[in-house]
Amino acid sequence: MAVHFVKLTKPTNSLLETFNRWENDPALIPLTRPNQNKSELERRSKSTLAGLTKRLEQVHIYLIYSYDKLVGEMNYMVDPGHLYKKEPGTAWIGITIGEPEGRGKGIGYEAMQYLEEQIKEQGIKRIELGVFEFNKPAQILYQKLGYKEIGYIENFTFREGKMWSDIRMEKYL
Repeated sequence: MAVHFVKLTKPTNSLLETFNRWENDPALIPLTRPNQNKSELERRSKSTLAGLTKRLEQVHIYLIYSYDKLVGEMNYMVDPGHLYKKEPGTAWIGITIGEPEGRGKGIGYEAMQYLEEQIKEQGIKRIELGVFEFNKPAQILYQKLGYKEIGYIENFTFREGKMWSDIRMEKYL
């Protein structure tokens, strides 16, 4: 599979447009951001180039390409305040496969392995992530990669008329 990854260092307007499209895609919103109710789920937002540039000061972002087409992004930050287990030297990770043709083909698996290697090279020994309880494919992916459940945050996000928990998982590198 022709998958490769590029660290984002200088965002462009076209990249910003793609990120904004993914951020506001009704199919992705329930998978990528917590929402407390129907109106939050339906809320749309737009990042700016300045905002994305500022985000890069704290977040390491990698672009995911399949056959030279941008299909997603993954990122990590170190020791954010929302960690479930407050263990210093922990990377919090996120991944979005924004394009439908990038899903279900093993790209997420390859991307996660790559991201783990980047984190390991920085000397970070632990990774934590959150996955919504309804997102079974992501849970299976993380378990396959060796992530273990460490806790639940109940009533974390709204989808399909009800509240769902966030499952927190960790992996030691």
